[in-house]
Amino acid sequence: MTTMQAPAASSKMVLVMFLLALDLAGAAADSSRRRLVSSSSDEPCKQMTLYLHDILYNGTFFGMLVVFDDLVTEGTALPVGDEEPAARAQGFYFYDKKESYNAWFTFSLVFDSKAYKGTLNLMGADLMDDETRDLSVVGGTGDFFMARGIATIRTDATEGYFYFRLKMDIKLYECYF
Repeated sequence: MTTMQAPAASSKMVLVMFLLALDLAGAAADSSRRRLVSSSSDEPCKQMTLYLHDILYNGTFFGMLVVFDDLVTEGTALPVGDEEPAARAQGFYFYDKKESYNAWFTFSLVFDSKAYKGTLNLMGADLMDDETRDLSVVGGTGDFFMARGIATIRTDATEGYFYFRLKMDIKLYECYF
């Protein structure tokens, strides 16, 4: 392996280890939970609509990695005063297309509220030219233990290159209660 290949191989290894850690995070089963798998794509075992608010500070460009810790709400407005967000979105995305804006996301929705405790882990391509895009729900913890499903996202609002809001319609087809 040449010295130029070593950093690329090291980056790939870190990404593989990160994805493996995400998969193993839900591996320890809680025997008190009951598994429910939906038998129909029209009837998910759990469904919710949330809004992710991302504020960018310097704009973005191809190849740029953006790490975020953003508010997630049940309505379109950012919380004010003592209002609590529904969750926080913590993860990263990078722009991976030169001709237009496309990104690849991986993040956790971290819930710590009266309604839910735990995480939902999402990942996939965000083809921004499409009106709606699907991200895979690949696991979860707490109230979302080992959840599987689809998050259909759409860009709900933008302010130049510095703010966007994504509407996420989340349908879980494998749930543990």
